[in-house]
Amino acid sequence: MSVFAKASASRSVRTLVTGIALVGVSALVLTGCSNGAATEPSDSAAPSAAETADFQTVEAGDRDLTLNIGTILPQSGGLAFLGPPEEAGVQLAVRDINEADLGITVDVTLRDSGDTTTDTATVSVTDLLSKNVSAIIGAASSGVSKTVIDQITGAGVVQFSPANTSDAFTTYDDKGLYWRTAPSDVLQGEVLGTQIADDGNATLGLIVLNDAYGTGLAKYTSDAFEAAGGEVVATSLFNEGDSNFASQIAEVTAADPDAIALVTFDQAKVIVPALVGSGFPGDKLYFVDGNVADYSSDFAPGLIEGSKGTLPGLDTASLGDFTTRLLEVDPTLTDYSYAAESYDAVILIALAAYAANDVSGESIASYLRQVSGGTGDGSKVTDFAEAAAALKAGDQINYDGFSGPITFDENGDPTGASIGIYEFDATNKYARIN
Repeated sequence: MSVFAKASASRSVRTLVTGIALVGVSALVLTGCSNGAATEPSDSAAPSAAETADFQTVEAGDRDLTLNIGTILPQSGGLAFLGPPEEAGVQLAVRDINEADLGITVDVTLRDSGDTTTDTATVSVTDLLSKNVSAIIGAASSGVSKTVIDQITGAGVVQFSPANTSDAFTTYDDKGLYWRTAPSDVLQGEVLGTQIADDGNATLGLIVLNDAYGTGLAKYTSDAFEAAGGEVVATSLFNEGDSNFASQIAEVTAADPDAIALVTFDQAKVIVPALVGSGFPGDKLYFVDGNVADYSSDFAPGLIEGSKGTLPGLDTASLGDFTTRLLEVDPTLTDYSYAAESYDAVILIALAAYAANDVSGESIASYLRQVSGGTGDGSKVTDFAEAAAALKAGDQINYDGFSGPITFDENGDPTGASIGIYEFDATNKYARIN
């Protein structure tokens, strides 16, 4: 089932309903009860720019801006399969902005984020800050972003992730400089846990990466599954860098669950064959955005046929010529995960700079919510040229992009998300089923 989920938020606590049945609905509205997941920020936490700034008028007239941005996206490490589509999305957005020729030029420097087993991200961020970037796109991994968020925001630079989903960032003391186009794990966990229960599974085991992403998504998946009447019978953790998962597989299969959810990155390439080899049925596995990938060259045919997974974002089939244009940037692409979110991140940063008529990180941050429609005002726009033309005329805008309707709350989180359900076929490739 494809779900468009909307979440309302306060400064301190995201308000979400857990365990909502999704049968027969196309929209899940998440409001009402606190799930207690987010914590109060400390008294010393600085209020965000979105909270303290009045929504500002847009100065009419021409612009002459040069915007320098960087990326820390995974060229290596456990999420390296996400790097190519994300970088292609960034580069396509830069091309579209520059070709519009409306008074802003974007220069981009691509750097590797690595994963949490290395200090690659820190080295990359240090290099990008030396180049006086106004914004950094990335990281893809929530764990990696946690290692550099203070370095980036402390320098007055916008950090904008297309793929971070940990709920920890919602109330992080980021000085209003951290933003994302990916939804919180609260939403994906709701959808995945309910789907597993809807498929008739009464018991669930989980094999989980022990980091902010893995444990957070596992918690919300488990909560939703149990709220739907199921029982979580085993949860086994592993650490980034581990290469042998025999103990985790033994622990979870010993509990004899009806289904197993894998909250991992590319460790799934090792875990899945061993898990199925131990006798667990391949069609009773559930995947998440960190490991929904094309396994046609990794697994024996039919190994995971019938298994399912969740992935935020719109179906590529609904994106028109977007994927075709991505292939012009990188003809080798076979996966498009988070490409749209990466594209929209760049467009939003450029539009915020255009609205502010200033490329400083603080100025960009002060307009990001506004250009996303977070004020409740503005004409709907869906591409950079249309949006920039409206801003040039002094008009307010509400940008919605290829990743779907984008409206930021006061924490820099998107207030809605499309979470798709995908199924693997006999070739171990995945396709959206709803």
